[in-house]
Amino acid sequence: MSNRADLSLLQTPVGSTAQELFPRPSWIKRFCQAAAAFAPAARRTGPELPSFFVIGPPRTGSSWLHEVLQGRVVLPTPTKETRFFDIHFHRGIKWYRAHFPHCRERLEVGEVAPTYFASTQAREHIARVIPKARVVCVFRNPVERLLSLYRLKRAYGMIPWNLEQAISLDPELLESSRYATHLRAWQQALGTDQVLPTVYDDLCDQPQSFVDTLADFIGVGRFALTPSQMQYVFASESMTLPRSYYCTHRATAMAEWLKGRRLDGVVTTVKRSPFIKLFLGGGVPFLDLPREASASLYECLRAEVDALETLLNRDLSPWKAPRAQRSTMAAD
Repeated sequence: MSNRADLSLLQTPVGSTAQELFPRPSWIKRFCQAAAAFAPAARRTGPELPSFFVIGPPRTGSSWLHEVLQGRVVLPTPTKETRFFDIHFHRGIKWYRAHFPHCRERLEVGEVAPTYFASTQAREHIARVIPKARVVCVFRNPVERLLSLYRLKRAYGMIPWNLEQAISLDPELLESSRYATHLRAWQQALGTDQVLPTVYDDLCDQPQSFVDTLADFIGVGRFALTPSQMQYVFASESMTLPRSYYCTHRATAMAEWLKGRRLDGVVTTVKRSPFIKLFLGGGVPFLDLPREASASLYECLRAEVDALETLLNRDLSPWKAPRAQRSTMAAD
């Protein structure tokens, strides 16, 4: 993997407030007040609460699923993930509803929220607020998924560590790989009939059949995928380390601060502009994981895969040892 990073860079965590990030935030306040004036009034109340959630875990095709569901159901906008049920619950239902646009058609309301899978808070909040919600899980080779999530976090400046450090210091990497443990917890919280476990391999190999099953479960009419939707949306193999961890880390922190204040549109605009190149990419590519380290990770996660194999009544042998050759991921 990459060289060990200077841990002094951790002095500014991702969750820092604007006051901690910037010594003179008055311009930020004025900017936010001006931007809020452009927010459409209709978005401040929002439609009904979601009837379904695609909860991941992260790096299991959530970007692809969000794209193919767009327009067929009501999803949050302009941001994809509100993070309401895991980190923004204290902001209240009114704040959450404001993320969903009004729609003249009678469509199902949902959210693609991969961070909810391993979150006890999200599970408890959803079970209490929307007890009839339908939940979709997508399970992927746990080592490949963990590496993809690690690359994403490094690329976006969320963490500065090499893989060995990250596994020890970032609980989400391994916690979100405890597939059977969290699947059982969701089934217990909502009922087995309200939780649909699926497999990422099926999404890659038979995407039309996969979305047919998904559509039936969440209560929308089946639809045909377009040729472009058969292609991957966002794979992590093309990612690199950031040109400057410090700049990328602060930009990510600022983006989260803006989202918490319902200024998601500002973040989306920057992401779609050439300015995004100032913060993402430009660094050295990620190195492949040595085979011995890969084998160690497979062994570490073997018990969860065995348990999931029993729960799904499906052979998951390919997830229990490194592949002979590395394959190309279809969608993250």
